[in-house]
Amino acid sequence: MASLNAIAPIGIVLGVVLGLGLWLIASAVPRVGRPRLVERVAPYVADLSAEARAMLVRRPSDPAPVLGLVMNPIVSRFRSGAARWFGGNDVIARRLRQAGSTATVERFRGEQLAWSAAGFVLGAALSLAAPAFTAMPSVLRLALPIVAAAFGAVVRDWLLQRAARRRLARISDELPTVLEFLTLSLTAGEGMLDAIRRVARTGSGELPTELSRVVTAVGTGVPLTAALVDLRDGLDHPALSRALDQVLGALERGAPLAAVLRSQAGDAREQAKRTIIELAGRKEIAMLVPLIFLILPVTIAFALFPGYLVLQAGF
Repeated sequence: MASLNAIAPIGIVLGVVLGLGLWLIASAVPRVGRPRLVERVAPYVADLSAEARAMLVRRPSDPAPVLGLVMNPIVSRFRSGAARWFGGNDVIARRLRQAGSTATVERFRGEQLAWSAAGFVLGAALSLAAPAFTAMPSVLRLALPIVAAAFGAVVRDWLLQRAARRRLARISDELPTVLEFLTLSLTAGEGMLDAIRRVARTGSGELPTELSRVVTAVGTGVPLTAALVDLRDGLDHPALSRALDQVLGALERGAPLAAVLRSQAGDAREQAKRTIIELAGRKEIAMLVPLIFLILPVTIAFALFPGYLVLQAGF
């Protein structure tokens, strides 16, 4: 139950949020009735009349520009601080590319700010209203919203890293098959671009999707080597980068691409086997946890409990 001292701040915060929400709803509701003649003519003379342009862009009842003007310094400072704490914009852009997200760095920073704001509000609500937190010292109650805000930003960054790692793992699984498919197409007499187009058209998964972007870029006039370099640098996948380096070198020297891709597919298969063996070694240690803490105590209990009952009955 909230204390009497916390009721007034909570009421003020809830009143501000309610008023802002009603204001946004009211500004978004379309007006009922026919527009005036000047409003109907304004879009057609906006190129000639400054008053018509001002009439089209003027939204006196919309609070969004006011909120943007007030929050812009805070958002800018948060983005600069997040760039220092969680890596620069180049790191975030690479993670977004690896995760397959179409969001920009600015949008991701905005999402981090939203997560931080949600954490701050939740921490402030807990420190003011939760009975377990009202008995804590004032310093801890003041630090709780700040810690919750930092935790929200860290969680959003961790989710992005997790999505990037999972997508790169799927690309690692698809890489040997895609390289073998490219080798088969090249052996059949197709060119490199035609082989990539065939894989992108018939395949499904993360790597064929990336190859379809390469095909789209080449269709817009980008050279094939530049598109492959962009794919290599954007994903920053070790095995894929090695394969693309070999392909780019073969394209520059005129070496046979089929042999290069065949050897790279074999290397990718061997790398996948080594990864599975390493993962099995780590999981073997993790499998000892349920064996020692669950199965072994139950086995000991089944072995000793009958004897204990016999001893209890005998004495």
